[in-house]
Amino acid sequence: MVAEVISRHFGVLLPSTNTTVELEYTRLLPATLLAHYARLGKDSPTPFRPSRDEDLIYQTQLLANAHVEVIALTQTSASMFDDGYDTFVAQTIAAHSGISPVISAQAIGQALRTLKASRIALISPYSQEVMARTKRYYETRYDIEVLATDAFGATDSYAIGALTPAHATEAFARVNHVDIDAFVLPGGNFPTMRFIAEWEQQWGKAILTTNQAVVWATMRALDMEPSIPGLGTLLATPTAR
Repeated sequence: MVAEVISRHFGVLLPSTNTTVELEYTRLLPATLLAHYARLGKDSPTPFRPSRDEDLIYQTQLLANAHVEVIALTQTSASMFDDGYDTFVAQTIAAHSGISPVISAQAIGQALRTLKASRIALISPYSQEVMARTKRYYETRYDIEVLATDAFGATDSYAIGALTPAHATEAFARVNHVDIDAFVLPGGNFPTMRFIAEWEQQWGKAILTTNQAVVWATMRALDMEPSIPGLGTLLATPTAR
């Protein structure tokens, strides 16, 4: 008799221009963890601004209709533009769905604390302005020391989705230092998840990405053991809770 696979379901709120999250989750997550997606529009053409509040509310309600158990906002840069945004978006999701929220920027910070990685390098498609905000965010909220940054200066969301692993590996070489505990790659539209384990082996450091950290935080919220082989230290260590 074939054992029944019991799946857990989570919702993902992502910018309408994101072309990466669905591909990574569909291809790389186990059958026990299923994602359902909703897209958010923005009033600004820049890829890094927060999404419209009315979209956030409406799409949250639709995901609730699908009876997901967790709703994750996979838009890390949105958290950088307002010190109160994380609280606002978490409260909005909970108020309009009654479902536990996961915020990607927070998931990265919580993962760094869990791995005891206090000195990091930030590598991202972000503009210099957004990278500066991101550095401040993690230093002030999570007591993280950002020893180096490398921003690709992207201004087009679709171009971010077309980036290759070479962009990251070249950046790793530019910023690598013995004192760095982890390389952090924020940006949900930057294709990274399937390369994490290879990068960790090559560089000898933990690698954290937006989409990986959201999976980890979601599994914790679902009281699932966050252990998925091949997606890096964070998801390969059952004790990373």
